Amino acid sequence: MEVLLFDAEKDTKKDVARKHSYKGLNYASVAEKKKKAHIVHLRHLHRANHLHNKRGVLGLNVYDHMTNTESNNLGLLSMNQSVGCIPCCNCGTAITPNNVNMCVNCLPLVINITEGLPSCVKIVHCIECQSYFHPPTSWVKAQRESKELLALCLKKLKKLANLRLVDAKFRFTEPNSKRIKLELRVQKEICHGRYAEKVHGIEYVVVHRKCVSCMPANPDDHWEAVVQVRQHVSHMRTFYFLEQLIIRHGAIGKAVKIEPIREGVDFFFPKKRDAMKFYEFLGNVVAVKQEKFHKQLMSQDTKSNVCRYRYSIAAVICPICHEDLVYLPPKISARLGVCGSLVICTKVRNTITLLNPFTMQDVNLSAQQYWHAPFEPLLSSKQLVEYVVLDVEEAHSSSGFDYACKRYALAEVQVARVSDFGRNDTTFSVKTHLGHLLKPGDYALGYDLQGANFNKEEAEHCKA
Repeated sequence: MEVLLFDAEKDTKKDVARKHSYKGLNYASVAEKKKKAHIVHLRHLHRANHLHNKRGVLGLNVYDHMTNTESNNLGLLSMNQSVGCIPCCNCGTAITPNNVNMCVNCLPLVINITEGLPSCVKIVHCIECQSYFHPPTSWVKAQRESKELLALCLKKLKKLANLRLVDAKFRFTEPNSKRIKLELRVQKEICHGRYAEKVHGIEYVVVHRKCVSCMPANPDDHWEAVVQVRQHVSHMRTFYFLEQLIIRHGAIGKAVKIEPIREGVDFFFPKKRDAMKFYEFLGNVVAVKQEKFHKQLMSQDTKSNVCRYRYSIAAVICPICHEDLVYLPPKISARLGVCGSLVICTKVRNTITLLNPFTMQDVNLSAQQYWHAPFEPLLSSKQLVEYVVLDVEEAHSSSGFDYACKRYALAEVQVARVSDFGRNDTTFSVKTHLGHLLKPGDYALGYDLQGANFNKEEAEHCKA
């Protein structure tokens, strides 16, 4: 492209004055100043174009921003530029120039955007708990052709981070084929703003291996910590209640073995942190005490200074159970502010709730308070005797314990032992906290303090 310039310096001042004179007015000086300013501006543009664009023609890049009117004012010949087309190097189709000089249809045939993506990958599966191994140490539970399994399969493809994932779906395979087939649709930018798309299939080979939780616990090397839960009572009611809480909260999901023994249960865990987590769960649901904590050295590598230990935690549960009759020692009764020593246990969680059936006073005893000065129940639920209710008379408590009065009602009841019917006419007049439930003719269970044998001499005066 050629740019023609006229030489404005050849015009004399007289010609300029003659051209711009009108009605006696002389604009020669004004026109001359404007012409000189355009010439100076043109020289600066010529110098800048020569330094930054040596290959171009004078004015090729400098005057692109000028309009036709401005070019005519400077004496330039304006020309409209257009981008040419080139043939595709593969098929010959006319295209605009790009980095590879290929059309969109030929680019996917020549460039492999899935290079680096594997076509066969191994994945470890535990057939016992239906979980898949996620390196380095974790296991993920996922069903076949689920979202969790799809996410795990995609995480195993490291080269996928360089591509744009459009779609991913499973292809049908037989469950017993030990194969999982995945179909991916990916895109990749091959030139400025242009993407190539390709469908790539990956086959996952399923390798069966048991996870840490499902490994057999018979060998001694499969557990690291054991929690020995004990309760020194003649029944298993607390453990039945504890079993329901464990199942509800899934507290022993990582236990490798559960072994019931006399007066307790042993829970074996593969890691120490799992055992400590289970012990913390016990402390939140029952009044438990950590009695012993043992650490035993199993193996030692002196070169690398690595030692392997086994841990055992002995957790003792409070022997006080629901509906037990408890005799409070005078010191404990005075410290808790309870009027009377005979109380009934109405609730057992991580705190023990005791109720005085004569005054309707209740008190909560924490696990720390109990284990600071422990005591045992006077009578348990196995020693309850069946009675028949003869008469019920409501009584009003003057103790002012509103909370207990909302849940229970104090009443004077006349009862007789069921075993005495037809033998004697012995009846008993007692006070009970179940006045809102009992009616004449009902059967109820109670403690026979008159015929019971107590282990504590301090409680002998309570028979009366």
